[in-house]
Amino acid sequence: MGELDLIVRNGTIATASDVFRADIGIKNGRIVQIAEHIDADGTVVDAEGKFVLPGGIDSHVHISQPSGDGIVMADDFESGTRSALFGGNTTLMPFCLQEKGKSLREALKAYHALADGNCYTDISFHLIVNEPTEAVLGQELPALIEDGYSSLKVFMTYDDLRLSDAEILKTLDVARETGATVMVHCENEDAIRFLIEKHEAAGDVAPRAHATTRPAAVEREATHRALTLAEIVDVPVVIVHVSNGQAMEEIGRARARGVKVVGETCPQYLVLTADDLSGMDWEGAKFVCSPPPRDLAAQNECWLGIENGVFDLFSSDHCPFRYDDERGKLNPRGRLSFRHIPNGIPGVETRMPILFSEGVMKGRIDLQRFVALTATNHAKTYGLYPQKGAIAIGSDADLAIWDPKEKRTIRHAELHDGADYSPYEGMDVAGWPTTVILGGRIMVEDGVLKGKKGDGVYRAASTRRKA
Repeated sequence: MGELDLIVRNGTIATASDVFRADIGIKNGRIVQIAEHIDADGTVVDAEGKFVLPGGIDSHVHISQPSGDGIVMADDFESGTRSALFGGNTTLMPFCLQEKGKSLREALKAYHALADGNCYTDISFHLIVNEPTEAVLGQELPALIEDGYSSLKVFMTYDDLRLSDAEILKTLDVARETGATVMVHCENEDAIRFLIEKHEAAGDVAPRAHATTRPAAVEREATHRALTLAEIVDVPVVIVHVSNGQAMEEIGRARARGVKVVGETCPQYLVLTADDLSGMDWEGAKFVCSPPPRDLAAQNECWLGIENGVFDLFSSDHCPFRYDDERGKLNPRGRLSFRHIPNGIPGVETRMPILFSEGVMKGRIDLQRFVALTATNHAKTYGLYPQKGAIAIGSDADLAIWDPKEKRTIRHAELHDGADYSPYEGMDVAGWPTTVILGGRIMVEDGVLKGKKGDGVYRAASTRRKA
């Protein structure tokens, strides 16, 4: 075939549907040949004894997001995408938060200024709709969706973010008309507020109270309500970071009624529990996220959802804050009450290794299901397929080469994010991505960074109508 830019030889390729042995030929950033043996000149990557998978797509990450007075996220786009790259990811989908009193376009301009020229992976933005005014819903949002910002997120919790049911219905209606995809954070804020007041009256304000003020019931109720609203409007939705079987049952019942719903879960709901929030000396603050981790029974329920198809997406919900920092978890007010501990945990680099180790290597899921959960379904859900999430002729040459024999103990000192801890510290994992290729460029080779910031670029996404 003449000269190629890059040839990946001798690997076992896995897609969401097949596993086979072949070489991959790459030119001008795209896959141009897949064959049993490619006879051409070009730089060779030997993948003997390893799996060659589509680069991971993490469609639920928070980077450089405004987080309240005096609180600063631990990752900017440089550190966040670098960390993601070392975890086998080639595309991230961060959220762009519309702040009160500002337009979505203003928010996007600010986020692009932070991201452009600083990324090690490709990125594509979701929009967080915070003020669904007539101007936003009638003019600005449809225009932005047409421009490639085709996925939105709405919140049912947090006083400064939550929308009313009426506002959610109007936003869903815009998605129905434009073909956009809507993600919903499902927790009942009024119920949470009631429980917070009860805890505070009893003087129960340690980090563990974060979990007991956000029980599974508040997630279940909100999930049911979100799916009912989507059913009324007749539009597909994504239910994000599902933590327990009760919410999973709501997804199953909605699907039985004909509602089109995508389910997502995260590593924290497979390997952490609410007991982790009980750490001494306020250590439990490290595990504060919403919804909170549950118990072992909920872990098993989420694993069942991974195995049987309730969940289509496996994301990190990477939302990093430093622990021992007055601008992070231990800010002056956060040291005194769980209410003021920033919500979120780091995990973009460990997302796929945890699922590979606990899922593939322990026989819970096969390689095809792993690829679907970590890459292909994300691309299909959010309008990036088949450019992303596939190993096919014409697709972007985004590849992660996994060594199933690589065994590691997760240590934050060996990770690449901007936080100062990992919630998965000390966890043993089997299998790790040792070489990562983005658009035909070798970004990580044998665990060593070869690419540079700015190699990753913004990618527009298609709507459901165009995909």
